[in-house]
Amino acid sequence: MSAPSRQIAVAGAGIAGLAAALSFARRGFSVRIFERAGRLEEVGAGIQLSANATRILARLGLLEAVEQTAVKPRSVELRRAGSGRVIASVPLGEAATRRWGAPYLTVHRADLHNVLAGAALAHPAIALETGASVRGATFGPGGGVSLTVERDGATGTVACDLAVGADGVRSALRGTGSLARPERFSGYVAWRATAAPHACGDLVPADRVSAFLHPRFHLVAYPLRRGEIVNLVAIGRMPAPSGGMAGDAGAGAARGMLPPAVISGATDEIDALAAGLDTWLPWPINEVDADAPWVEPAGLALIGDAAHAMGPYAAQGAVMAIEDAAALAAAVAARPHDLAGALRGYEATRRERVRQVARRGAFNRLVWHASGPVALGRDAVLALRRPESLAADLDWLYGYDAEAV
Repeated sequence: MSAPSRQIAVAGAGIAGLAAALSFARRGFSVRIFERAGRLEEVGAGIQLSANATRILARLGLLEAVEQTAVKPRSVELRRAGSGRVIASVPLGEAATRRWGAPYLTVHRADLHNVLAGAALAHPAIALETGASVRGATFGPGGGVSLTVERDGATGTVACDLAVGADGVRSALRGTGSLARPERFSGYVAWRATAAPHACGDLVPADRVSAFLHPRFHLVAYPLRRGEIVNLVAIGRMPAPSGGMAGDAGAGAARGMLPPAVISGATDEIDALAAGLDTWLPWPINEVDADAPWVEPAGLALIGDAAHAMGPYAAQGAVMAIEDAAALAAAVAARPHDLAGALRGYEATRRERVRQVARRGAFNRLVWHASGPVALGRDAVLALRRPESLAADLDWLYGYDAEAV
């Protein structure tokens, strides 16, 4: 069977699913996307796209469109939340493009989703169906996959050669066969909001990503939509809020004031900024055991949060989904007559990569939430490092090419 004759079915039309569909279509495959929501929309606010994602968007021909509404911050700045003092700065901007071969952007999640969705809807090899929930999959003895799809209360089946589970942390396809495993609450909650730049004053410079560190929490702020708004996310250990919890999509969550305990110990300026907003959205950080299988060699692969939902401490959640999408399409295209081998190769390569990124995220969380002598040592060590040296520490992360591996 030649590569273009394979039929790919994708569960989920979020960033992961759309990136997968476009990556497969770019390589000559036909793709059907099934999205459970009645219309395409993306919940959330800002995301950071490092070069390991933007180089993939460039190959899809979408980087220029994303850049129309994105911001190219000139640095990431680490600061103490209790005093506002700058601890360290990592250069981005043009320095990032030169170093890693693609730009580092901050973008509104909805803007990125709109670009991906527009490209998918316009592509002749991609068909997208909304109001269609993928409930599971079965495998034929001679190959092929049969998806169970529910539409308007009626259930039917859809045949394909490969099913891609891009349906988030609560993936229905992750409940298939040996892939089955539940998501779990990590013990941390992210509170998200956006603000007008004037509401942030001098606290959040408009040309950088600012991370305020404290033993009980950290607060990240950066510009979106050409600097017209500022994205804010405060992350700390706490019980999952009850009632209207955001889950993996934010649907039904109640916006409101940020509980003062979330950022207790911050400067008066941070307190005032947080208290001036009533649109904070609680978002539990749920995780999925990344050591369990991601593929059924007969014709099913998980990508993004469905495979390995992780904390946001390395700002790589959406980036890993985009990497997964590109890597899976490349693996299948490279072995058109050996789907099982392609899927096993995808899983082995991506698992090691995701483990490395997860370890970096765990390290960041530990360092960012350090207290006492450990925090003092952190500050002293970072003070001795040149900005270019700190950027070099990220070469393995941002310089990675998921399609070349």
